[in-house]
Amino acid sequence: MTDQDVEEELAGGGVNRVVRVGATVRRPAGAWSPRIHQLFEHLQTRGFTGAPRSFGTDALGRDVFEFLPGEVGHDPWTPAVAGDAALVSAGRLLRAYHDATTDVAASWRDGWQKPAVEPVEVICHNDVAPYNCVYDGERVVGLIDFDVAAPGPRAWDLAYAIYRFVPLGSAAGPRAGERLAMFFDAYGADEPLRRAARAAVVPRLRDLTDHMRAAAAAGDEAFAAHIARGDLDHYLKDMALLSG
Repeated sequence: MTDQDVEEELAGGGVNRVVRVGATVRRPAGAWSPRIHQLFEHLQTRGFTGAPRSFGTDALGRDVFEFLPGEVGHDPWTPAVAGDAALVSAGRLLRAYHDATTDVAASWRDGWQKPAVEPVEVICHNDVAPYNCVYDGERVVGLIDFDVAAPGPRAWDLAYAIYRFVPLGSAAGPRAGERLAMFFDAYGADEPLRRAARAAVVPRLRDLTDHMRAAAAAGDEAFAAHIARGDLDHYLKDMALLSG
């Protein structure tokens, strides 16, 4: 067996078992996988290098993507993940990603794991957070885990990104307002988009909690485990706090 055959399970998979094999990542395929491969191929044609390249499927039927070198921002946050440089670079990367999808968002409405959210403007990543970002030192240089990507408005994706990166809710610090403005500035958001993103945070969390409950009720052991460890209660608490 060569190093190219060794499977190294990657931390933070959460819902799926994700492994590294050499310079690739292998993960279970879903009905939405063709769209994810198509998205990655499109991003390459647009010159966006902050997402993995697609390598099709392997002999086991798993999706095969490029392994992006660097560190992933898992909890507990390091000073680099929590820093302003990470926040700003994440905002800039998200804007570049969104801009690279505007020409296909409206025509690629179907085939995703989640339904499109109107008005469709971009292909939302739908889970932009430090745990789905690759860091080079203090800078965010890549996005990973596009399983729940789907067409939607910029504000929908921004809402979850600011909730996670600023952060907002019960985890908000004394500089939350300043960091929120920094993220919006880095993204290049105008005032209407800033208002829309702030207004979408609670609806976005409601969509997440609905998805968690439905998945657990359908027998998804991973989401059931997330609920058991208190993730659902945390989101519900933040929804109440942010609605006040």
